[in-house]
Amino acid sequence: MNFFKTLFQNRKMVFKLGRNDFRNRYANASLGALWGFLQPFVFMMTYVIVFQYIMHTGSSGDYPYSVWFLPGMATWLFCNDAIMQASNSIRLYSYLVKKVVFPVDIIPVITLVSSSTVGLFLFIIAGIVGFAFGYPPNILIMLYIIFCLYCFILAFTRFTSALTTLVPDFAQLLSIVMQLCMWFTPIVWNLGMIHGKLVVLFKAMPFTYLVEGMRQAFIDSSTIITEHNCLFTIVFWCITIFLFLFGNHVFKKSKKDFADVL
Repeated sequence: MNFFKTLFQNRKMVFKLGRNDFRNRYANASLGALWGFLQPFVFMMTYVIVFQYIMHTGSSGDYPYSVWFLPGMATWLFCNDAIMQASNSIRLYSYLVKKVVFPVDIIPVITLVSSSTVGLFLFIIAGIVGFAFGYPPNILIMLYIIFCLYCFILAFTRFTSALTTLVPDFAQLLSIVMQLCMWFTPIVWNLGMIHGKLVVLFKAMPFTYLVEGMRQAFIDSSTIITEHNCLFTIVFWCITIFLFLFGNHVFKKSKKDFADVL
């Protein structure tokens, strides 16, 4: 498809602009890009302290809460940041759209590269904690879920980046939807708290698949990738492919209007 061809042809520029994007986010702070790593790290550790040591929330199975919680939260923080940044990226880089001949299709990918810096750092932290508690991660599963993350984010933001460009208020709605998705995704609570057909419904959600899939790299109680003859894996990829095809259609139809609305 034209999108992947354009992305491949401009891959060096994407990585260069992605690195610059990450540095520019914190250019006015004295600690610079360090804040990009410090903020989500403190956020995750605060959740661990509150839920494990104050509220005494248990994990799914006989696992340390940190080993159960951190992979899921790291996945969510990466996914949420990448989606929000990519969705607003065309407005952020409006000068590229209006003033020069530029492959607009790759702009959301630039911010995805930028978000990857912190996201991969968070996965490393989760891996270190897993090793510390005697639960070394399955690297193959981790790499598979990271690949799933990139594919889903690319698919989802093809639509959201186009719509946010044409309708700026959509960014506010998307922020609310992502907040709701966080609490309806088993990040701070476990799937054992619900029963019956609701479990199947929740497991069919892409965010649940990504969070529980990353946990599967650390603990045996999560089996979402392989259970029911890979049913939820098939559902995830069907949703992702549909989102990409639909989002790509919307993006291609809309991009001729981007310069007019920016």
